[in-house]
Amino acid sequence: MTQKDFEEKMGTVLEALPDGKFKISIDDEEREVVGYLSGKMRRFKIWILPGDKVKIEFSRYDDKNGRITYRFK
Repeated sequence: MTQKDFEEKMGTVLEALPDGKFKISIDDEEREVVGYLSGKMRRFKIWILPGDKVKIEFSRYDDKNGRITYRFK
């Protein structure tokens, strides 16, 4: 897959779930999705806490699960 096969959205973390997953509210839509940390965020031990703004990538085939790629300060 190339970079353009993903759809990026902004969201706010609502709660941390087991196994490194998070419940995220999408900013411009009224829905909640499940997101997991990308590999580089795990590698560099980036902490995600409830209330953080994040950028999440979705595959065009599955819009209920996404990968967290960036945490805004």
